[in-house]
Parts: sequence; C-alpha cells; structure tokens
Amino acid sequence: MVTMGHCYYNETIGFFYNNSGKELSSHWRPKDVVVVALGLTVSVLVLLTNLLVIAAIASNRRFHQPIYYLLGNLAAADLFAGVAYLFLMFHTGPRTARLSLEGWFLRQGLLDTSLTASVATLLAIAVERHRSVMAVQLHSRLPRGRVVMLIVGVWVAALGLGLLPAHSWHCLCALDRCSRMAPLLSRSYLAVWALSSLLVFLLMVAVYTRIFFYVRRRVQRMAEHVSCHPRYRETTLSLVKTVVIILGAFVVCWTPGQVVLLLDGLGCKSCNVLAVEKYFLLLAEANSLVNAAVYSCRDAEMRRTFRRLLCCACLRRSTRESAHYTSSAQGGASTRIMLPENGHPLMDSTL
Repeated sequence: MVTMGHCYYNETIGFFYNNSGKELSSHWRPKDVVVVALGLTVSVLVLLTNLLVIAAIASNRRFHQPIYYLLGNLAAADLFAGVAYLFLMFHTGPRTARLSLEGWFLRQGLLDTSLTASVATLLAIAVERHRSVMAVQLHSRLPRGRVVMLIVGVWVAALGLGLLPAHSWHCLCALDRCSRMAPLLSRSYLAVWALSSLLVFLLMVAVYTRIFFYVRRRVQRMAEHVSCHPRYRETTLSLVKTVVIILGAFVVCWTPGQVVLLLDGLGCKSCNVLAVEKYFLLLAEANSLVNAAVYSCRDAEMRRTFRRLLCCACLRRSTRESAHYTSSAQGGASTRIMLPENGHPLMDSTL
C-alpha cells in the first residue's frame, strides 16, 4: 500500500515504473534493439555534423559575427544533445532497471538541458535575424558582450529546467502525480516543458512572419524603380523557401513529441503515449542534425569552409601540383596560385 505524503527516496527504479504502469524489460526486445541502433546512428551523425559546424566557425574569421556566435552556440547545444542521447542509448532497455535514482535523474537531466538549450537558441537566432533585418544590416551589430550574455542566459535557463526535476519537480513524494513516460517526474513538469516549446514555436512564427512581410514590402518598393526586375521573384521565393524550411523542420521534429508530452502531462489515461514515446524522442533528437543543415549548410560561405576543412589535404596537394606545373610551363618563372577565398562575398541565407 502506497502512503500518500511519504517520500520514496530509497525505492528502486522498478518501483516507480510499476507505479506508473510503464513496462521495465529484463531482456533486449527487438524494438529495444531497433531504437538503440537508430539512436546510436543519429547520435554519431549529430556529433560529427555539429563538430564540423563549430570547427568551421572557429577557423573562419568571417564568422566572427553575432549571428555566427549564436549558430556556434546552437551547434554546441546540439552537440551536447548528441552526447546526452548517446548516454541514454547506453543506459536504456534492460539497463534502466540497474540505474540508481541519481543515475536516472542524470540521464533525464542531460536530455532536458541539451534540448532546452537547442530550442532556446533557435528563438535567440530568430530574434537576432529580426534585429538585423529591421536595421537593414547583413549581420547585427549587437555588442559581443550582449551576445555572450544572451548565450549565458540560454544556458542558465536550460540548466535550471534540466536540474529542477532532480531537486524539486519530481513525484517521489506524490506518486499520484507521476508521469507515465518519465515515471519519476511530475506530470506538471512535462506539461510545462511541452507548453514552453509550443510558446517558442509561436514566437518564432511571429518573428519570421514579420521578417517575411517586411522584406517583401522592401523588395516590392525596390522593384518599382526597375521595371521587370529579374531578382524580385527570386528574392521572394528564396525568402519563402528559407522560412518554410526553418519552421517546417521545427514542426516535423518537435510537434509529435510535444503532443505526447502534453497528453501525458495532462493525465490522459486513454492515450497510448508509451507506444510512440521512444520514436518521437528520436525524432526530436534528429532536429539537432537538421539544425546543422538548415542554419549552416544554406550559407554559401559556410559550405566553402566545410569543403576546405574536409578536403584540406587534397586542396593543398592539388595547389602544390598546379603551382609546380605552372612554374615548369613558364620556364621556371615563379607563379603564385591564390585560392578564391577572398573573392567571394559573405553570403547569408540563414535569415
């Protein structure tokens, strides 16, 4: 018999899973193997792609701008999410039952902190883009100190939300409030997390919608002075495409997980959230991979930096061979071959 008002700090993980009605497997089932295999694959890809983004921003001075500091922070948050999910994959399935309460909260806290930091940075990037567009600048002139404070604020909020369950926002002293998906957490925590993510999405929609209509009006006014301006339609379509990709990626990756979190947080007994929770969490984690493509790979200068980093040895060898060939063809004249690094304007298509 469970006594209400009593705290169960000395109980096992199995006790709380039995209380919530969530199955705790004692052996590897086929679906566990599939989830772990997919999870490990996604985690490795997330780690590699975001390490590449961080290396590109660190190695190219053209990226030492506020927007790229935020992109670097997004890559760092997604890198952390990859590490957190990798930790989950090594402590799931039958291994869950062997976790201590502290180990379980660590596993959950790593995920919550990293995913919160990623979502909060997405909103910060949208706000920075809005500031830049309204000021008619390619990049915001926001002081570096304020950018650092913004990044620190993102991580303080993420750490706060990630650490709260282990210290207070759990159900160890109120078993009737336990979640089914996360049997040691209070349902209210899941509901607040889902609603906060939904609020971030709505704010992003508002910001990018304002950016879109502002840019469209500006392009229309410019096009009036040049009849049949060939760039007008291209600019508008490119802007629409970028906004759709940014918001579409967020919706596809986050909405399923937010829905099941909210249903569980509201205590929906008839909703079979346990059947899909692992797959929807994997989809949310995949957003850390999508972010690298949406916010970095659409930037032409970033793509060139990626190519230089990935093919550095090949480029150096090719340059030496070309220089030797040109020197020989001109009878020993000294010829310098310059890579077209400085000839390309810095292009920004991340909005």
